[in-house]
Amino acid sequence: MTIITLPTADQAPVVPSRRLSVAPMMDWTDRHCRVFHRHISKHTWLYTEMVTTGALVYGDVERHLRFNEEEHPVALQLGGSDPTDLATSAKLGEQWGYDEINLNCGCPSERVQKGAFGACLMAEPQLVADCVKAMRDAVSIDVTVKHRIGIDDVQSYDFVRDFVGKVADAGCTTFIVHARNAILKGLSPKENREIPPLKYDYAYQLKRDFPDFEIIINGGIKTEAEIDEHLKHLDGVMLGREAYHNPFVMANFDQRYYGDSRAPLTRDQVLEAMIPYIQAQLAQYGPLGLKLNSITRHMLGIMTGLPGARAFRQTLSDSKKLALGDANLLLEAAARLRIAA
Repeated sequence: MTIITLPTADQAPVVPSRRLSVAPMMDWTDRHCRVFHRHISKHTWLYTEMVTTGALVYGDVERHLRFNEEEHPVALQLGGSDPTDLATSAKLGEQWGYDEINLNCGCPSERVQKGAFGACLMAEPQLVADCVKAMRDAVSIDVTVKHRIGIDDVQSYDFVRDFVGKVADAGCTTFIVHARNAILKGLSPKENREIPPLKYDYAYQLKRDFPDFEIIINGGIKTEAEIDEHLKHLDGVMLGREAYHNPFVMANFDQRYYGDSRAPLTRDQVLEAMIPYIQAQLAQYGPLGLKLNSITRHMLGIMTGLPGARAFRQTLSDSKKLALGDANLLLEAAARLRIAA
């Protein structure tokens, strides 16, 4: 278990702004992925996979909430629609040391809809406001909301404007806008990330209508040039799958967007930095509790775009080598890349 020492009010740590962040992604942004990303960028905000309130109220809290101290700043995303359960879960998140609690109002999957949360909550802005108020009353850290711009065939900007306005009445001032509609029936989660058109101008208009709020944009963003353009209009940019499949895209974020004068780690240095972490995790949880692949699977994209990247991925995906549980496989994969290149 990770032991978190909570700071007192006069010792609260100074955390970077949410100028850049990596989106919560189910089955991907677990604690191992976040440590890996943290070696690439020291300041970019990291988000957990969505954790349901049921998993915390009735399940294994430690399994769902444990994380590593080096992950800060890190936010806990919650899925739920019961204000009492969300308040309880948010309080647990604060006790475990998370820097932010985020409410999921954007996931369109039918499984999530059956739990009456995710994107379908956008149809019930008063309920979302009640949930936000309950969480804000329970914790002292930020409570934020991640949402879509509409659901199903609702195309009017007024819909998302009114949703944000109602939720803001409960005290929420940070909104992370996935700038697509969520189609609740007929499209898979993957199709929901690709088929509904992106409408970045809706997020820009939200900032104009609510200038005092922190408005962060998400959806289809891949390059620094795109980030730069969005930051002319908005307070922050959240990357999703690009950060996972091509994680070294974040290598210059600290210098470019946070004014950090330190040189970023090279790809090889990131791999070397991960070896002690992997060794410690394997020693702590053992081969029956943790497989090497559960960490290295998040690292397959670090060489994206380089000659020999395929050889790197092949080595790091070799089941026989992974079964040996040797973290130095990272260095072997990097050497194979250089030979192939």
